[in-house]
Amino acid sequence: MTTNEREITSPVDLCLPNGRELNPAARGWSRFPLHHDNLGPYHNRNKRWDYWAIISRDFVVSCVVADIDVFGLADIYWADFATGESGGSAVVVPSGDQLRLPATVGAHPVVVTSGDFSLSLHDDERGTHFRITWRESDGRDGEVEMTVENPIGHESLNVVIPWDNEIFNFTSKQQARAAHGFRRVGEETWSFGGDSGCDAWGVLDVGRGRWPDSIVWNWGGGAGRVGERTIGLQFGGKWTEGSGATENAVLVDGRLHKIGRELIFDYDWNHPMEPWTVRDPGGQLELTLFPRYDKYTHTDVSATLGSEVHQVFGRMEGSLTTDDGETLYFNDVLGFIEEARQRW
Repeated sequence: MTTNEREITSPVDLCLPNGRELNPAARGWSRFPLHHDNLGPYHNRNKRWDYWAIISRDFVVSCVVADIDVFGLADIYWADFATGESGGSAVVVPSGDQLRLPATVGAHPVVVTSGDFSLSLHDDERGTHFRITWRESDGRDGEVEMTVENPIGHESLNVVIPWDNEIFNFTSKQQARAAHGFRRVGEETWSFGGDSGCDAWGVLDVGRGRWPDSIVWNWGGGAGRVGERTIGLQFGGKWTEGSGATENAVLVDGRLHKIGRELIFDYDWNHPMEPWTVRDPGGQLELTLFPRYDKYTHTDVSATLGSEVHQVFGRMEGSLTTDDGETLYFNDVLGFIEEARQRW
């Protein structure tokens, strides 16, 4: 294993009983979600979200449910890489009981209903099941039904990034979960996964914590097949620097291999459709993303609140090495990399 980070193997509270300070026992990482969110009130600084993306060769479907203390947000987004068409819908709802995220990942269903927007998701022994309906801005009705599988024993990267005792974030990054279902917009329906002949992979990003006033991060991942093997990639940077923890790992057939080093990202923010490269100085991961679609978002609320993100989807090629020294080369992994600049 190429990390000196502490591995957590039993359930743990994120905070001390006062709900304010990070529990020292929560520092570290685990192969399954074991952290329990017991964040107490803190000047409207608590931030909780579940972000899902289902990535196929020709499209992405994503949804987020977030509670940032001052309000809640739920959305659905889709994009067709071939045509460049995109759509979806978003709603803002009061924070609190109307939008309640589980304290432990997947522990209870999440339901949001507002006007023409309805989202429900729940977990069982097979995985996570979604049903989302909405109305496009042009009046067309939209609908998604899908399942993101989670086989018994499929590992994920769960880690606390500590900036100090009161500013910290727990994240669960789950990659290489096969997905199947359909999306419909108006009269058009697209099926994916299962028997459709169109591979699709689910990605989950869970956040529970408190953040600095401004932050920049990289995040990326992907999944695909190398012969009979299934591989997954999970990596991030910038926001973890100096914390003593990383969110970097590779998966082979559901087994996670943790990378404790910071990775090197090389790309041009002003030319996001040029290749992006990621390299582990220790040699455990090297890849190039060849972009096909850039989801660019830019929101300025005030001098202290705003967001700008390039999230680029495409095909990855490169190599990974497991803790056992096995090296796998890949050239057809579907994935994404982003840079996010947040003021919050």
